[in-house]
Amino acid sequence: MKIASWNINSVRFRSAIVEQFLTEAAPDVLCLQETKVVDADFPHDLFDRLGYVHRVIHGQRMHHGVAIVSRMPIEADDRFDWQANQEARHVGIRLPGGVRLENVYVPAGGDEPDREVNPKFGQKLDFLARMTEWSRSLACPTILTGDFNIAPLPSDVWSHKALLKTVSHTPIEVAALDGLQASNDWVDLGRHFYPAPARLHTWWSYRSPDWTKNDRGRRLDHMWATGDVARQAIGHTVFEDCRSWLKPSDHVPIMTEFAF
Repeated sequence: MKIASWNINSVRFRSAIVEQFLTEAAPDVLCLQETKVVDADFPHDLFDRLGYVHRVIHGQRMHHGVAIVSRMPIEADDRFDWQANQEARHVGIRLPGGVRLENVYVPAGGDEPDREVNPKFGQKLDFLARMTEWSRSLACPTILTGDFNIAPLPSDVWSHKALLKTVSHTPIEVAALDGLQASNDWVDLGRHFYPAPARLHTWWSYRSPDWTKNDRGRRLDHMWATGDVARQAIGHTVFEDCRSWLKPSDHVPIMTEFAF
């Protein structure tokens, strides 16, 4: 079973590259973040045509939004409000065989890494704290994936020194993410297959006219699994070439294959 995750930054605007990815990579399940569409306007026809006839969507106008599309039956639709303000940032399902799949879009956190002057940063830390509380009591085999908006390791960014005070790589965010990982027996599948300090980026800013020229990337997109599930993972891929496709997202897809 191949499970992919992608912050698509508007599923309707980038429908052409969604179709290209599904056609070429052929994941069995795709988790999308930042779909930017209300449920009524989700492009169901596109996914029906490609065979992804099983879907769970949690949309929101203009911002946020998550969805899971699948070629196989899925069940147990959950939506956790880890943001505590009804933003559409999570959807969860149960895969055939009983493994849970949780798709999450962690808030970016604004520009200033200080919750006293930047409430968005505080919201991000509180979001992670609520996830950690959920994780502590988690007892079933689970995959947790999505845009975590944190690049935790020094080798997860183009320059550890330059980004230490930049939101997504600050010590306080890294500590919060480390606390989430330690709250259960989570395995970071990206680094399981590509141990640090291997280069492993999933995001490049739109601000750079040529993202390949200076390669100022960060690893913001992750796929974790509880130990029982991680032992069945047989490969992990970052589709870096997607950043050069027509009308690209600033994120690229990641995918893990499991021998279920």
